Amino acid sequence: MGLTLFPGDGDTSSPDVAWSCTGFSAFRERLARAEGFVLSEMRGFGGGRPWSQVSTALEPLLDHPDVGGDDLSTAECAAMLPRLEAITGQWQKEPDEPLLQQHIEDAQQLTVVLRLCIDEGVELIFL
Repeated sequence: MGLTLFPGDGDTSSPDVAWSCTGFSAFRERLARAEGFVLSEMRGFGGGRPWSQVSTALEPLLDHPDVGGDDLSTAECAAMLPRLEAITGQWQKEPDEPLLQQHIEDAQQLTVVLRLCIDEGVELIFL
């Protein structure tokens, strides 16, 4: 079982990004660390810290259920894209560690998908 994020443009040839559930979890944990908090401390991820105590443009992605949940709007995609690009740039300067290169590649692919959602004015679908 896994998770795929793709543009809601109805075109099956559009780019997408896919993870195993474990891989998506690890990717989001790294994103949260880059934003200065620990995902497992947050409500919905085993902790009690409310999302109102953190400020990140990536909240729609980080605080989203793996299965189900609403699609992300074009506006949410547009808000997330610059921050995701900045984090990816930071990661590229870090010393290599397990999963880092995979997370960089995943983030780069997600930026392609987000950009398409923005350019075409469509939602980002979680499946």
